[in-house]
Amino acid sequence: MTAAIAEHGRKSVSRGSTRSGGLRATFGALAVPNYRIYVSGQAVANTGTWIQNIALDWLVLQLTGSPAAVGIAMALQFTPILFLGMHGGMLADRYSKRTILMTTQVLSGLLAGSLAVMTLTGRISVGFVYAVALIGGVVFAIDNPTRQVFVSEVVPARYLRNAVALNAAVFQSTRLVGPAVASILIGTVGSGWAFGVNALCYLGPTVALAFLRTADLTPTPRSLRAPGQLRSALRYVADRPHVAWTIALVGVFGTFGLNFPVVLTAMASQTFAGGAGLYGTFNIVLAVGSIAGALIAGSRTRIRLRLIVAMGAAFGLAQFAAALAPTLAVFVVALVAMGVTNLAFQAMANSSVQLSVDPEFRGRVMGLYMLVFIGGTPLGAPLVGYVTEHAGVRAGMALCGLVPMVAALALGLMLSVRVSRAARTAQLAA
Repeated sequence: MTAAIAEHGRKSVSRGSTRSGGLRATFGALAVPNYRIYVSGQAVANTGTWIQNIALDWLVLQLTGSPAAVGIAMALQFTPILFLGMHGGMLADRYSKRTILMTTQVLSGLLAGSLAVMTLTGRISVGFVYAVALIGGVVFAIDNPTRQVFVSEVVPARYLRNAVALNAAVFQSTRLVGPAVASILIGTVGSGWAFGVNALCYLGPTVALAFLRTADLTPTPRSLRAPGQLRSALRYVADRPHVAWTIALVGVFGTFGLNFPVVLTAMASQTFAGGAGLYGTFNIVLAVGSIAGALIAGSRTRIRLRLIVAMGAAFGLAQFAAALAPTLAVFVVALVAMGVTNLAFQAMANSSVQLSVDPEFRGRVMGLYMLVFIGGTPLGAPLVGYVTEHAGVRAGMALCGLVPMVAALALGLMLSVRVSRAARTAQLAA
């Protein structure tokens, strides 16, 4: 899951140019040795994550035969962030981000290992999967906000936008490998071995974090324990409308737009009469578009809020088109468009927020960001699963596209009205 790049200041700074960047603009953060070490570890971990995601979705569908059950499992993974998201960000503001991340990687590896053991021994049940999903969600609520802001300690500020975009590109690149490996493992030796591979993959980021050159890190000032730190972060966001509106749109996007495990498993098995292999293929196709979207975002230097809004609306339109696709070929083309617009939106929104806030608030603000982005899943996933199961797969996927598209268009209209009013006021004043 994951994210990254684009900047606009308080007044939505001017459009970025891609002319001066070229390849240096797209891959500039790789010039930092620590970042190369860090992103290599993330690549290994992300590959394992994709392997487990595919295996877990398919295992739940096999155990229950219900797309709604897949939605429940997905919701349980993200419910804790509703309650702990900002607390996770507060921990990142208070303590060593590197130490927190090393701890969460070890815990995640142990959880994946427990899934592997229970599945391979034939004792796996939906209840156990749900329990692991919930515990993993608690770990994720601490890990994710910390990981979002840790990159600002790994690279100099001038590379932050690019590093966030490259993180997203790497995450999506591993989506090309992970689903393919998962499909092979599920089809040959079963889901249990897929979980085991993921457990081993957590060694990658753990070792990488241990080998970072601490002298080259630039730790942000730590916040001291004090009452009202979460409320102060909320007031801080409320005082910055461009940050608040971006986070609000991200919340709608995450709640309704990204229920891929629910709709794509059902599209693969019901609409196109395929199996785990076709579901894996859908994820690979999404990844191809997503890599392009992340690199497009990373090559830009400055982004206006209206471009973020446009990408959100375009993603909703692409998903709505996918829901109506009459053939598998048309559906695949729509998936590519979904991938491009999805990651462009995520990368621009993520870095825009990070670069618009002061370092001492960044952990809590990104905790709020991830809370609304991922924390809406416990609400959206069961709803989409219910619609998919009772009104049909295409209806469920159409809902996932329409809601973000309408929200983005409404925000775009509101911003246009405000700009027009400001222009008229300026003319009258002149």
